[in-house]
Amino acid sequence: MAASTAAGKQRIPKVAKVKNKAPAEIQITAEQLLREAKERELELLPPPPQQKITDEEELNDYKLRKRKTFEDNIRKNRTVISNWIKYAQWEESLKEIQRARSIYERALDVDYRNITLWLKYAEMEMKNRQVNHARNIWDRAITTLPRVNQFWYKYTYMEEMLGNIAGGRQVFERWMEWQPEEQAWHSYINFELRYKEVDRARSIYERYILLHLMLNWIKYLALRKTWLLAHARKVYKAVEFFGDEHMDEHLYVAFAKFEENQKEFERVRVIYKYALDRISKQEAQELFKNYTIFEKKFGDRRGIEDIIVSKRRFQYEEEVKANPHNYDAWFDYLRLVESDAEPDTVREVYERAIANVPPIQEKRHWKRYIYLWINYALYEELEAKDPERTRQVYQACLKLIPHKKFTFAKIWLLYAQFEIRQKNLPFARRALGTSIGKCPKNKLFKVYIELELQLREFDRCRKLYEKFLEFAPENCTSWIKFAELETILGDIERARAIYELAISQPRLDMPEVLWKSYIDFEIEQEESEKTRSLYRRLLQRTQHVKVWISFAQFELSAGNEESLTKCRQIYEEANKTMRNCEEKEERLMLLESWRNFEDEFGTESHKERVDKLMPEKVKKRRKVQAEDGSDAGWEEYYDYIFPEDAANQPNLKLLAMAKLWKKQQQEKDAAEQDPDRDMDESES
Repeated sequence: MAASTAAGKQRIPKVAKVKNKAPAEIQITAEQLLREAKERELELLPPPPQQKITDEEELNDYKLRKRKTFEDNIRKNRTVISNWIKYAQWEESLKEIQRARSIYERALDVDYRNITLWLKYAEMEMKNRQVNHARNIWDRAITTLPRVNQFWYKYTYMEEMLGNIAGGRQVFERWMEWQPEEQAWHSYINFELRYKEVDRARSIYERYILLHLMLNWIKYLALRKTWLLAHARKVYKAVEFFGDEHMDEHLYVAFAKFEENQKEFERVRVIYKYALDRISKQEAQELFKNYTIFEKKFGDRRGIEDIIVSKRRFQYEEEVKANPHNYDAWFDYLRLVESDAEPDTVREVYERAIANVPPIQEKRHWKRYIYLWINYALYEELEAKDPERTRQVYQACLKLIPHKKFTFAKIWLLYAQFEIRQKNLPFARRALGTSIGKCPKNKLFKVYIELELQLREFDRCRKLYEKFLEFAPENCTSWIKFAELETILGDIERARAIYELAISQPRLDMPEVLWKSYIDFEIEQEESEKTRSLYRRLLQRTQHVKVWISFAQFELSAGNEESLTKCRQIYEEANKTMRNCEEKEERLMLLESWRNFEDEFGTESHKERVDKLMPEKVKKRRKVQAEDGSDAGWEEYYDYIFPEDAANQPNLKLLAMAKLWKKQQQEKDAAEQDPDRDMDESES
């Protein structure tokens, strides 16, 4: 009775009440949970242990376990074909071909539309020289999936490699019954041509063009050399089959060239005129070109200019008359006359074009105009083969440019390169010297110095570097190149003096690169004291953390017993110097580098000392202001509190007290939510 009473009074635990029944802002799906679990499962899996097999029993045991693993993977998900392929390839690697076949057949029962599965199956049979098995697989593949061209290509290639030409032809015929794309027909035709079966190739082409029309007539006529003239002409006349709306200029051009080869020049003219009457001028550019070439060979020169070129020349003449400073129109006009006219006519058009000097002396207005001069000079040099006129063009252009306001380094360099090609080195030097005297530019100096370096004129290089650095003393790259030249020539003192002059300049574009090059130079010369002095001088100018770290690494690279002590002293000095640094990230970078050094070379006491210096990362908030100065709210950021900073000690205490209070509040909230637990604890 007492027991039943006790059982009846058994307390049912209360369920915690949910205060907020609203849905969560970020919903997590079951699929996401399963995917994350699977990813973490793969991350935690240890690598399989290496196993050495010593006898047949262990080998059989290994095979059994491996096969069980593959079968388990397949049972888990039969549709993952990669598992089947890996299983079959493993059996193939053990020379278990029959087992591999069985696996492939089972896989085909699961997914017979998988192209990769058929390819791997057939490749395995071919690799193991099982030709009949491979044929069987290809036959099944092309029967099951006849629209997969890859099967047909590989099947025909296999038969051809085996020398079974009749079998390959039979496969191609089966393929053509499905009316495949154009490339398949070309492959069949090339197959027949490789074995000199021209009649077969012709019959295939005739079947082909009924399916794929248009320009394939031209490829069909690639066999015309082996046919009778009348037969070829009959095929060309079949252009009426297309109709005017489907015609293309390439077919007319091919027809005309065929008649030209047969010396039927009147027929050629009739074909070109017939085509030009039926094809729009915008779509007949190639036709115009070939007609012009034909008339150049066999027609009247004056008639060509009057009939073919006159319309386009008239159009360009109208454009340049309407706007003489439309340089794009001049470029098109010159391109036309260069391809068709005599040199005197081309020169006349060039002279008319360059006479239109831009009215405003601003470089942006001259950029297109200057290319007229460049093209003029290149035409005289490359097409007209007249070096003297080319030189006159360059000199006239250089006289025209207002060098006091702006210049074009490209013109000076092209002129100098032209004189070098003419083996006239004094003229090239004179041009480059005049350029850096009138209008010095970095590009001109660099090319001139490179020229003298190739000629091994080192004294000239020194003078050019001096002029260059007088013009641009802030160019650190030039200082470095000058010093490297002296180093290569073996004059170390001159190189050192150049570096000293460079670092003493009041303004430099890349001072960090220059100092690094100077330090590397002293390190290469094995001048440790001078290198150390350089680091000290650099630290007087900047207290950047990378300089301190590089200095410490240099001391460490000495490799002697004192190197560790000196390196540690530099880290100590850097830490003291950077205590007042506002960039706390740089100070943290220094401490991390120091900690890495102590982890590798220091004792436990040294490691503890650096660990005590490491800051604590805290999250803070600050106000954000918009561009107009209005209040944009608050943002969170991370700050670092260093133990060495005496001013931050109250903050550390306050932070510790805040953490303790937060912990107490969490314990209090937990006790309020579960009062029964406290009651049970008190009863016990």
